[in-house]
Amino acid sequence: MTGVIADDVFDAEADEIIRGCLDLTAVRSFFLYAGAGSGKTRSLVQAVRDLCRRQGRQLTLTGQKVAVITYTNAACDEILQRLEFDPRVDVSTIHAFAWSLIRGYDADIRRWLDANLLAEIAELEDKQARGRASKASVERAQSIESKTRRRQGLPAITRFVYSPTGDNRTRDSLNHAEVIAMTAEFLTSKPGLRRLLVARYPVLLIDESQDTARRLMDALLGVQVAFPTQFCLGLFGDTMQRIYADGKVGLAEAIPEAWARPRKAMNHRCPKRVITLINKIRAEADGQAQRPRSNAQEGTVRLFLSPEAVPSKSALEASAAARMAELTGDEAWLPGRDGVKTLALEHLMSARRFGFERFFGPLYRYEPMRTGLLGGNGSGLGFFTRELLPLANALVVGDRFAIASAIRRSSPLLDRQRLATAGQQQQAELARAKAACDGLRALLVAAEPPSLRALLRHVAETNLFVIPDVLQPFVPDVPADGADAEDDDASTEGGAWRRALDAPFSEIERYDRYVRGVSQFDTHQGVKGREFDRVMVVISDDEAGGFLFSYGKLIGTKAKTRTDIENETAGNDTSIDRTRRLFYVTCSRAEKSLAIVYYSDNPGLARANLIERGWFTDGEIEVMPA
Repeated sequence: MTGVIADDVFDAEADEIIRGCLDLTAVRSFFLYAGAGSGKTRSLVQAVRDLCRRQGRQLTLTGQKVAVITYTNAACDEILQRLEFDPRVDVSTIHAFAWSLIRGYDADIRRWLDANLLAEIAELEDKQARGRASKASVERAQSIESKTRRRQGLPAITRFVYSPTGDNRTRDSLNHAEVIAMTAEFLTSKPGLRRLLVARYPVLLIDESQDTARRLMDALLGVQVAFPTQFCLGLFGDTMQRIYADGKVGLAEAIPEAWARPRKAMNHRCPKRVITLINKIRAEADGQAQRPRSNAQEGTVRLFLSPEAVPSKSALEASAAARMAELTGDEAWLPGRDGVKTLALEHLMSARRFGFERFFGPLYRYEPMRTGLLGGNGSGLGFFTRELLPLANALVVGDRFAIASAIRRSSPLLDRQRLATAGQQQQAELARAKAACDGLRALLVAAEPPSLRALLRHVAETNLFVIPDVLQPFVPDVPADGADAEDDDASTEGGAWRRALDAPFSEIERYDRYVRGVSQFDTHQGVKGREFDRVMVVISDDEAGGFLFSYGKLIGTKAKTRTDIENETAGNDTSIDRTRRLFYVTCSRAEKSLAIVYYSDNPGLARANLIERGWFTDGEIEVMPA
């Protein structure tokens, strides 16, 4: 057996364990540990294929299916194609799967929404009573009015709707967070729904399970405990790659003893030097280590150290890229070649470099919005990215076909029912739509770039698109009274949006490209499961500017705080844990060469500590001139 063939079957034991678990006559739940580049998606597809080959007829006769939950729509499409669209397998994202379970339970949904809206209104009213007159208080009053109006309209809704990929803005629609929260609560409190899940799907496989919302994961673990011999919950993932704040902390420790725990140790993606580095990064966390393929390249890793205070970080990073081209002989590293994927360890750093910080920063700092913001599907975001942006781009270049397409797709001005009702007045309706577009174009091409707030108000005044409830409070032009900066303002959804709407509209396109992964920069979420020949990781505690991450603490140039120690003692997540995971995820994307640019508060101490830990050799660290 050659080395390459041996590499291909190195983790065959893990696949065989999974095969044994997926026996419909005696199912067994399992947690597959599969580190970066280990081929867990291939194992998932292979396991499902094998189950359908062995017991597919039983699934057909009983009307049951295998459920597979994946991380993104793109991952769904890939798995469906690999499975050749087998009708005995349902592949979906977590939001689509959750909705498939609760869809149609309209009375239960209505009761849940009523209680949830009542609680949200009470919280807003409490803040209103304690606050002072300001823009924030006006916006809170409008939010209270909007939520009250929605609550009062619940009895008239006969059937609730939801789109896992849409903006869900109609009065009868649910948002993404509500669907996840409801599904978790219903699975916990309604035995009938648990039985339905088990009867419909005797096998449920979850990819990237470490990032599944903790409440939903807890509910699914509860279903497995209730039906251990009838329901196989198969979790594929790696706790070191948990990057969402709402993922379940301590997932591996929560797995029952009776579960199987197969493990894949081969990294098929990275060169040898990168694998050595990522093994060192996670050694102090869980000790799990991977091995490279026998035919893996050696690879190149360099750490470029710099003080935080440099005149131009962009110029320094360009110099580091040019140095990588020299070291590797790979001209694709040269600046301007678009051959490098830049991953900043904190999204605000990417936003600053790519030019959308004014829009992104306030929303990102409001923690409840963070997950949706990074996925591009948070409340209110689709209004700018999926409705306003396509129309704006078409208007600026004068693409009449694209303009008409954008308007027909979602504008109430050209709603089919509205035009039918207009009868002989249809021409007037078309003229109204044209006037709205002409006004929008005038704002877009003006010498002074328009703010998001200005465009929002134009859209509202002309009825060009439906304004989402979350943005309704910002439509009125409330005059400033000098008392609009309440202490808790930045920590509220309204305060976050108020600041974000001051950004110029040009930032929306950059934000949209970032979350879709089509820019030089990328999100940690966007690169999961992906790889790139050349990766530059940029880290800076000063730029991160928050308590979520700290490279100084991870590397030892800063001391742990009392909170860090208390969290460690309690088994809670710490800034060191989060930083280590993100460093692991980003470094493990490199297929050929990896550059790390580290802006340190103490470059000398950082260098000494990193060499002592064995993360880098002395020759792999280059101190960049300030």
